[in-house]
Amino acid sequence: MAPAPWPHRRIEALVFMTVFLDLVGFGIVIPLLPFYVQSMGGSELTVGVLLGSFSFTQLLATPLLGRFSDRYGRRPIILVSLAANAVAMGLFSLASYHHLLPLLFASRILAGATSGNISACQAVLADVTPSENRAQAMGRLGAGIGLGLVLGPMIGGQLSQWGAWFPPLAAGALALLGAIGVLLAMPETHPNRSTAAKPPSRLSVFHSSPRQRALRLMLLLYFFVFLSMTTLQVAFALLAQERLGWGAKEVGYVFALVGGLGLVIQGGLIGPLSKAVGEVRLLILGTLVLCAGMLGVSVSAQPLSLIASVFLLGTGLGLIQPLLGSLASQAANPSLLGLTLGLAQSSGGLARTLGPVASGALYKSLGASAPFTAGALIALGAAVLGALLKREGLGRHPGAGSEARESR
Repeated sequence: MAPAPWPHRRIEALVFMTVFLDLVGFGIVIPLLPFYVQSMGGSELTVGVLLGSFSFTQLLATPLLGRFSDRYGRRPIILVSLAANAVAMGLFSLASYHHLLPLLFASRILAGATSGNISACQAVLADVTPSENRAQAMGRLGAGIGLGLVLGPMIGGQLSQWGAWFPPLAAGALALLGAIGVLLAMPETHPNRSTAAKPPSRLSVFHSSPRQRALRLMLLLYFFVFLSMTTLQVAFALLAQERLGWGAKEVGYVFALVGGLGLVIQGGLIGPLSKAVGEVRLLILGTLVLCAGMLGVSVSAQPLSLIASVFLLGTGLGLIQPLLGSLASQAANPSLLGLTLGLAQSSGGLARTLGPVASGALYKSLGASAPFTAGALIALGAAVLGALLKREGLGRHPGAGSEARESR
């Protein structure tokens, strides 16, 4: 394959840096969130409700932001999202310093209401990448996410020693730095924006899709995968503390392992694997590996077995995440790509609204194993959906890349 033209490579590099800085900030604070809530007098259920409040506002806002990105361009949405995240992290820092749980909720609600940058960055890549190379491009986006999630938890664990207020302040500074980078360097990739007086509705995503059934299955897959994923954010730190006596530093290292696996898989392996195995088959494999990792965490009582289970879990997530974005974009009407990806993220947002509350309630009522057992069953359900998607003919098939090159 010939190298991408310089403008495309520049755009990919800018998208990589944008999501990297954003996810470093995310990784700094999210693994520590249960400890913040505990320090303010909250319970396991409070942790779930806090994470759910972020996701609920994200659920409402992300399709709207996706629609705006189709109408007004990708760049303004990314800018607004990053700038608002910087403000939200500033509020988070104040809440940590003064031990104000309501202010902590306000900061997460603001962050959720403006968290449109990931779907907008996916739309940027889809704008400049042909469909046959899209999984690889989404993998590079995922590598930025993975690298951020490697460094963020380690940085957060170290910065927490300076005071609970310091990690979110650092996260806000990184979000502001990302916004400045987008303002100064990122071009608009969606110049043929809609000028219609009335923006398209969410239903138009389905009516205009060339593969309506495949798109519905993709939205369900987003829901199932993210529902399973939320277990890690809510319950892992609490389980590790209860069973092994781990604190912020150890939990940060484990989340860094998950991010590192995502970096390796999405940054280098996802393109060759999707060509060799096929995108949908690889998605099914990823959900089964995720299922195995969730089951392993649920029964682990020793550090070695817990880390091995997290390794499986991180591998599954690393395989799944770029494939979701690639396959959803292929089922979309190109003129409604931003709205479609925003709707897909909202399907995940619904899962992240319900999942944390359910995980917190399961932990509180049935113990540490229950959320991860439920997460394994949900991942198994995602594998079934992947099998149904295979019938729709979506995604790259094994050997398709070489055949395409030969035909040219």
